[in-house]
Amino acid sequence: MKIHIIKKHATKEEIHDMLKALKSYIKLAVDIKREVVAGGGILHADCEAVLLKDGSKQQDIWGADWLPESKQITFEALINIRPRQNNFSMRIQDTVIREKIEEIVRGLLE
Repeated sequence: MKIHIIKKHATKEEIHDMLKALKSYIKLAVDIKREVVAGGGILHADCEAVLLKDGSKQQDIWGADWLPESKQITFEALINIRPRQNNFSMRIQDTVIREKIEEIVRGLLE
């Protein structure tokens, strides 16, 4: 299983490859500053680690899931718990951040 960094629209092959980990959905780490996505790991933290190695900053990375069949995005991940950024739960509290993630994910994966 390979984690892909998606910087331009994902190919069908990349989507298929990222689905290998969990079959029906893809765990993502989304860098809202660089507007890139890493996907395909078992854990959001796996995807986050790949983005960190690629130059992202931790405070800009948020976890989400992409369900390609229904084209639905969920905004819950352990990596989202960050009191320093006023996010006290797994779900992203800030609607502006959720909207930015949705824009990035749909632009790269839909």
